[in-house]
Amino acid sequence: MKEAPGSSKITSEMAGSNNQSRARSDLVRIFAAAVAAVAPERVVVRALNGAIPGHEDIPTMLEAARRLSLLAVGKAAVGMAAQAHLQLRAKIDDALIIAPPLPPGLTPPAQFRLITAAHPLPDASSEAAGQAALEFAGRAESGDLILLLLSGGASALMCAPASGITLADKIAVTTFVMRSGASIRELNTVRKHLSAVKGGGLLRQLNHGARMVSLILSDVPADDLATIASGPTVADPTTFADAIAVLKRRKVWGRTPEAVRERLELGNAGQLEETLKRDDPALARSRNLIIGNNVMAQEAAADAARVLGYTVKRWGDLSHDAATIGRDLATHLSALKEDRICVIAGGEPTVTVIGGGRGGRAQHCALTTAIGLDAANPDARICALFAGTDGIDGPTDAAGAFVTPTTVSRGREARLDARATLARNDSYTYFKALGDLLITGPTGTNVTDLFVGLANY
Repeated sequence: MKEAPGSSKITSEMAGSNNQSRARSDLVRIFAAAVAAVAPERVVVRALNGAIPGHEDIPTMLEAARRLSLLAVGKAAVGMAAQAHLQLRAKIDDALIIAPPLPPGLTPPAQFRLITAAHPLPDASSEAAGQAALEFAGRAESGDLILLLLSGGASALMCAPASGITLADKIAVTTFVMRSGASIRELNTVRKHLSAVKGGGLLRQLNHGARMVSLILSDVPADDLATIASGPTVADPTTFADAIAVLKRRKVWGRTPEAVRERLELGNAGQLEETLKRDDPALARSRNLIIGNNVMAQEAAADAARVLGYTVKRWGDLSHDAATIGRDLATHLSALKEDRICVIAGGEPTVTVIGGGRGGRAQHCALTTAIGLDAANPDARICALFAGTDGIDGPTDAAGAFVTPTTVSRGREARLDARATLARNDSYTYFKALGDLLITGPTGTNVTDLFVGLANY
């Protein structure tokens, strides 16, 4: 099978004899196949060649443009831009890439302007990037076409606070909401109503007669265009009232900066312009294509598992509370009786952060699953992996972690308490000590998280 970008570095930190584990080796191969299926060199080229059903006219649109500009934003921005450059080359008149700091060896095309910005929380570099994106879109004239390459992380990387809101205000409210266990939709509902670029704001910058085509790697459940990167080029179904409701429901309204509360209340009273809505004529100038998503990654993972001799079972969506997911997956895996079963699931779990430890969604889910496996059947032949397809799980250097029914008992032998570690949100420290982290480095793509579990192998 074709390896994913950087998959030669997709390895696990394993201790002792576990380094030779066939099950873990199979998990790595299945995960690498999933990542490869949504790599920019595959999905961008397919879209630009007109191979996506319903969008066969994309090559004609690009060729007919008076002037073609390229704007790439997100964790996969550099890889997506590089593939577009290979396909379009001299046709591109101007190009801007907005991405996180690049790992060694990754460079954009020499003639493309690059702005590196912060993620998951914005900073001054993100604000500069957001302003640059708005100006970039505003320079397009009648007959021009902007090719927007969008991937996960763009909401933080491209940040333009609305009038009356400071960057510090946005960082504060974003931090509160992220740590509250809110879903990505809830978080983006708030961010869109505090931004000049989100909620259709980028599209509003286009001059009459200019057009925009967006090729999108989806990192949200159900590929909701209004949620991906907070919907900079699409209509927003949420309102100021919805944003207020999120902050109150998540019990952070009282801690929200006064300027944010004032803006949301003024908007709710009809004194400020809402985000872009479905009847806005600007939408006629925008085309949006999902070119890669978690479903595609799961399908590739399933194909790889079958090649390795496993019977595949799909489990459902991971986009729920991490503690519930871990418990339910442990129960499900422990109940399987057939030989060589591979269970696959995908999505974006939610974690309520109450401790000061290190970890991410995938590692947190992995540890909750390990606790469940230890309680259900510590002798079962089960090996599982939770990992982020971008190779970066939370503010750590790990993509995710491996678990077995002995993960908790091995932790006890190392004087680690799994439940106490979970309460501190310190799953990274736990798995690091056991040598059970999956280390990939940035993969160059991002379609949220995957779970792969092997039973009775």
